[in-house]
Amino acid sequence: MTTTYPLHYTLPLGALCLLPLSINVAQAQGFIEDSKASLELRNFYLNRDFRQFPDPAQNKREEWAQGFILNLESGFTQGTLGLGVDALGMLGLKLDSSSDRSGTDLLPRDSRNRAEDDYSKLGVTGKARLGKSVAKVGTLLPKMPYLQYSNSRLLPQTFEGWQVQSRDIESLTLTGGEISRVVQRSVSGSEKLALNNKNGRFGASPESDGLRFFGGDYGLAPGLVASYHYAELQDIYRQHFLGLQHSLALGSGTLKSDLRYFDNREAGQARVGNIDNQAINAMFTYSQAGHALGLAYQQMKGDEAFTYVDGATPYLTNFLQINDFAGPEERSWQLRYDYDFAAIGLKGLTFMTRYVTGDQVRLNNGQSGNEWERNTDLAYAFSEGTLKNLKLTWRNASYRSSFSRDLDENRLILSYTKALW
Repeated sequence: MTTTYPLHYTLPLGALCLLPLSINVAQAQGFIEDSKASLELRNFYLNRDFRQFPDPAQNKREEWAQGFILNLESGFTQGTLGLGVDALGMLGLKLDSSSDRSGTDLLPRDSRNRAEDDYSKLGVTGKARLGKSVAKVGTLLPKMPYLQYSNSRLLPQTFEGWQVQSRDIESLTLTGGEISRVVQRSVSGSEKLALNNKNGRFGASPESDGLRFFGGDYGLAPGLVASYHYAELQDIYRQHFLGLQHSLALGSGTLKSDLRYFDNREAGQARVGNIDNQAINAMFTYSQAGHALGLAYQQMKGDEAFTYVDGATPYLTNFLQINDFAGPEERSWQLRYDYDFAAIGLKGLTFMTRYVTGDQVRLNNGQSGNEWERNTDLAYAFSEGTLKNLKLTWRNASYRSSFSRDLDENRLILSYTKALW
């Protein structure tokens, strides 16, 4: 196994090397005392069974792998300008795979469709704090409406760029920055950002030189947050987002409302042509005594599908384990139920099931399609004793479509996180 460090790591690695030269003993107190480190062991088995398949050589994907995720975070040096550095090291090992079962996105593949025995990633982030504002450059794990990293496989997806987030104004969080590259879940090296082209919706998946973004989240009142964000994937699309989240005590429970609206248009050179998409999302969840019942509606309006960065997790209420229900003109409904068994004394045991059905999907041949997906999650996390922080998760999904391959999927995940200090 060989790990190389490309040119785009130069800035954060250089910051890491030079940092000690600019810190005296007194300043270093917060840098060291507020630091923390953790190691996550993630054992992942995935089986995806294609109910319909055009190629009999691969009617399923099935792999098993072991992952190690080391997360190091420093504190900030003392003084008006605090400096710090974070590091993220990851290693994935093949436990079981074959050329006729590969492609689960747990492991990288070679030219003969065989999974590699191992792969690794390294991410370094330099950071600075001034007041309640924090700037980061290097490896980022964004969780914003315009870009959310995917953590649904053995190792998480990471991005490279810079970001500034400020909380200097009471009740207001401002964010801005630029992302230039991505390291996908099952690879070691980085690549340019690209447009997601699920089911050939856009005819191509062109690359971009970067994603620029800015926006804010404002607490209008206790339990009420309004958001506006803007992002532009250079020469492909620009995106406006409006959001409203509200939590209301109702009876003996709580009603949570989550409203989201996106407006997507072409940008710059318009590498996939004109884009006209508006995405409407609404989800309402009532929780009481361990139970939670959720209802959601999602609709795509305009001539094109929803636009988002390839490999990332789209910020849609009806994005599930397999599908995103974001085809052109598609409308979809979700019914979800969660139960936390801690309400009856079984702390750590949780259950979730949800069902989404979508229709009126405008296909490339001019016809309309429909699809549905059902998910079930059962998880148990040990909260005390020698097995504390050990979590077992079973995720099951079934997907059926009039225009894409039907499939059934099971994921078995065993994870253990240990705080090193």
